[in-house]
Amino acid sequence: MKTRSLVTVTLHLLLHQTNGFVPASQKSSSSSLLLSESKNNILENIFEKTRSKNEQQTEKLLMDPMADMKSSAEVYTSDSTVVSSWSYAEFAKNYPNVNNIGIATIKTASADLLAQVAIAHTPITDIDWERAFLFCAFGAIYLGAFQYWYQVNIFKKLFDVDKFTSQSWADKLKDTEGLKSLAAQTAVDLTVLTFIYLPTFYIFKAGVFSGSADPSIWLSTGLDNYNTNFAKDEFDLVRVWAPADLVCFSVPLYLRLPVRHLVSFVWTAYLSFARGGH
Repeated sequence: MKTRSLVTVTLHLLLHQTNGFVPASQKSSSSSLLLSESKNNILENIFEKTRSKNEQQTEKLLMDPMADMKSSAEVYTSDSTVVSSWSYAEFAKNYPNVNNIGIATIKTASADLLAQVAIAHTPITDIDWERAFLFCAFGAIYLGAFQYWYQVNIFKKLFDVDKFTSQSWADKLKDTEGLKSLAAQTAVDLTVLTFIYLPTFYIFKAGVFSGSADPSIWLSTGLDNYNTNFAKDEFDLVRVWAPADLVCFSVPLYLRLPVRHLVSFVWTAYLSFARGGH
């Protein structure tokens, strides 16, 4: 009886397993079908995305024929992120001091060469390179580094320049406190130009042309020339820089000195022609 019962139980178990059994060949064909359907779905999705992207690009080109040329101004990094093309405005904002020193050096040296060649009609072979070096050094050290330090860093501490310079021109004309601050900045700058800028220029000039390595000689010679030419220099300085300062101190801070250099180029050419020679 026990043997018969064991046989019966064994048969029942085999029948139960057989009911859920799937042949290997059927399993293989089912897996292949599922993989095939999956691949087809992926390819269809890629095709739809590509077609949609192409349709969008075509529509963009129809709306703006220059869109393709504009997109070429973008640079793609290896991870396909877009990097905007170089912008001078961004460079001026991010590196204002470097930007200003570079502009001041090139501008001042160029203004002197213009004065020598175009105004004084000096032949290229006879250019006074000592004089060119004087203006190059003066441009980098005073007009570049020092001028940025006091007109931006110091003025920001003395005056509320950010609020005024960020407004529209119409709002600036209505800002009474801002206009008072503008007048005060102009007065301070004219004072610095008179009592620091001009004496420094003449001392630089003496250092280049005096032929002496003694700084005391540079100082005494420079101050003597400053006092001799003071009346004429001061008259020219005020009539040029008073109106120019009103504009320079009204524009955004990062453009303050670049705009100033536009006026300074003409002023430096004049100074080079009138006072730059030996």
